[in-house]
Amino acid sequence: MTAFREHPLRQRLNDEVHSRPPMALSGAEWISYLAVLHDGGDAATEEAHLHQLCGTLGTQLCPVIQGDHWVMEAGDLRLKWERHNEFSSYTFFRRRQPGDPLYTSALSALPADWLAAIPGTVLVATHIELRPAADMAPETVLADLAQRGDTVVASQVADGAAWVYSDFQLHDGYSRFLVLDDHLTHRQAGRTVQRLLEIETYRMMALLAFPVAKEVGRFLARAEGELADLMDRMGEARSTEDERVLLTRLTRLAAEVERSVTRTAFRFGAAEAYYALVQQRIRDLREQRIAGFPPIDEFMERRLAPAISTCLSVARRQTELSTRIARKSALLRTRVDIELERQNQELLTQMNRRAKLQLRLQETVEGLSVVAITYYASQLVTYVYKGMKSMTGGPSYEVITAIAVPVIGALVAISIRRMRRALAAEEEGLH
Repeated sequence: MTAFREHPLRQRLNDEVHSRPPMALSGAEWISYLAVLHDGGDAATEEAHLHQLCGTLGTQLCPVIQGDHWVMEAGDLRLKWERHNEFSSYTFFRRRQPGDPLYTSALSALPADWLAAIPGTVLVATHIELRPAADMAPETVLADLAQRGDTVVASQVADGAAWVYSDFQLHDGYSRFLVLDDHLTHRQAGRTVQRLLEIETYRMMALLAFPVAKEVGRFLARAEGELADLMDRMGEARSTEDERVLLTRLTRLAAEVERSVTRTAFRFGAAEAYYALVQQRIRDLREQRIAGFPPIDEFMERRLAPAISTCLSVARRQTELSTRIARKSALLRTRVDIELERQNQELLTQMNRRAKLQLRLQETVEGLSVVAITYYASQLVTYVYKGMKSMTGGPSYEVITAIAVPVIGALVAISIRRMRRALAAEEEGLH
């Protein structure tokens, strides 16, 4: 191959579309499945637990875990482990033996203490019995189910190549499926089983948001009532202080709603994504209706769709409430700002009036200053002239004082006016 620089993620991204392939199944199989929420557990703990199983079963070669997919074979028992974002899945396959009891499972071949010590909490536990249609006629199963009168989901899948039966109820802690293989290929059988398990898993993962939606719904009812009360009080507010109190309460309510949005956004988004996966897996089954029994698609639309619609409705309602609160907060803040601007305008008007009064007072003081300076300057001239008259003679000092007073006053007034003009010009230059 021509040498070139490869992107460091090229191989990983290419392998991603080939990861988690379905197991090839042939003949009769017992299949047991567990979906375990991580609850803070890491991949290393799960890997150590898987290697412990290898030692317990006496498997000579325990596969090396690469990525998030792992397959182990020990005689008739096979284990497929996958790690996802929120949960890990354990799928156990065991060939059906002629002497097996009617209600058995692949878990019967595993140590009970190892099963009990699986890291995390189990959310989904399912048994699937895969049998050839030649061993158990589909018509006989349908007739038996019709006589019992239980609510059972039944349909033909893979374009009529197999039959699927389930009631989606928990029996001794496990949901159960019966798959009758008419003419499935080995890979088709594996894909059919995997799709059923994924439908069950993603259904439960999507429903994790339903209790959250109920809790948030109660909170939203209270928050919407409080918002309506605040809007009524906003119309009754008569002072800036009243509006400030309302703005404080509205800000606190906005913080509570945003905290709820942050806490639940992932759960509601995940519910929508998981539900989309459920719908896709159901379409992949290519169901055909059996007269008198609802197919999986109809069952999910009737039972699961309303719950997911509730979750999405609460999520939208929560987002809309956050938007409404933000809009009302902006409106109230605008009212407060306008009132503050009005008060500031009044304050500036008062300051302007005071400045004019101060200017008039300053002009009065300036007139008195001219008189005072003229008086003291004329006295100095008089004292100087008295000393000079004793040596040179001349007019009396009263005459000299009378002449000096207007001259000195005019000079002082002109000097003060020039100083004021210079200060005014300097102030205009700064602006």
